[in-house]
Amino acid sequence: MSQQSFAALGVSAPVVQALAARGITQPFAIQAHVTADVLAGRDVLASSPTGSGKTLAFAVPIVDRIAATDRRPAALILAPTRELASQIVDESRSVAHARALKIAAVYGGLSIAKQARDAAAAHILVATPGRLEDLIARRALTLEHVKVLVLDEADRMLDMGFKPAVDRIVAQTPSDRQTLFFSATLDGEAGTIATAFTRDAARHEQKPAKVEKAAIEHRFVAVDRPERVETLVRHLSQPDRDLTLVFVRTKRGADRLVKSLTRAGVEAVAMHGDKSQRQRERALASFESGRVDTLVATDVAARGIDVDDISHVIQFDPPDGRDTYVHRVGRTGRAGRTGVGITYVERETAADVEQIATALRLDSEFAQTGLARRAKPSHPARAPQHPRPSRNSRRRRPRAR
Repeated sequence: MSQQSFAALGVSAPVVQALAARGITQPFAIQAHVTADVLAGRDVLASSPTGSGKTLAFAVPIVDRIAATDRRPAALILAPTRELASQIVDESRSVAHARALKIAAVYGGLSIAKQARDAAAAHILVATPGRLEDLIARRALTLEHVKVLVLDEADRMLDMGFKPAVDRIVAQTPSDRQTLFFSATLDGEAGTIATAFTRDAARHEQKPAKVEKAAIEHRFVAVDRPERVETLVRHLSQPDRDLTLVFVRTKRGADRLVKSLTRAGVEAVAMHGDKSQRQRERALASFESGRVDTLVATDVAARGIDVDDISHVIQFDPPDGRDTYVHRVGRTGRAGRTGVGITYVERETAADVEQIATALRLDSEFAQTGLARRAKPSHPARAPQHPRPSRNSRRRRPRAR
């Protein structure tokens, strides 16, 4: 965390006070890097890892860039998923209210009539591309007064096929707007689009160079496909866990796995894009409260999950790359707690998972599977540090019904 204060970065007194009321007195690194540039009116390109505080990095200066008297919406934040849009509003509401600004989210799955009213009244509008285009088509709002445009998790929007919609939306905003582009990567297609949408942008990259072994224990478990559910049930029956997030690759796979766990006497809920918004909110609420301590999710659905008490992340299906691994396992070991990341490895996927493990300097952990194919590690061997996860002072809940 940076030692520089928000006030020293130029943040207004009402916003500083609103942050202090939440116990936030000093900016994280990405916030310190970005805030001054946004307040100065510069376009910004930024990449930072999960949990780095990027939402406040753009929310804090935005509320000081617009005024309650501005025509609405004065700021537009595009997000790829409903969960992320809702999370941005929750995280930003207190600082927006400190300057008498209204903030609202619009996304599919809820009444479009009510969202049209909310959008028209909002100084800061957080939207998924599809629902925003629906509202524009209904003439429920106009983007001609947007002063600040934010593309959050832009790489994910590209992955989800939103580029044409994003292009159409950006074209409807003023050409002299300020643009803030946040993405897990600023390379490839994301970088090309970032350059096209911004002008003379300040660039800030905070890449996750490594995973924190002191906070997270990384385990790779060799398992044959027919035995994965049995292995998962065994892991979920261990007494040293709290909330557990299980990652699968597909929506159908998430539903199938929940049914299999239920038959095995383990209560779990699924969260994915085919669930209605109410279903997703109920699933997340039951998980966050601890009523159900196992959540099975796809990568896209999990983008908006920000829960401190996740002690275990289990990758039932392997990640598709290094960044996905870091994003998934980064959901545990948060807020000063320790955590465990478990990855199931089948012989068919061993080579791909080994490549990810090597890139993250976890080859000694992967070697425990007995499936390692590399003759020697790409760096000197190190003694692994594997602290047991804390019990987080929470009351244990029964694992099976």
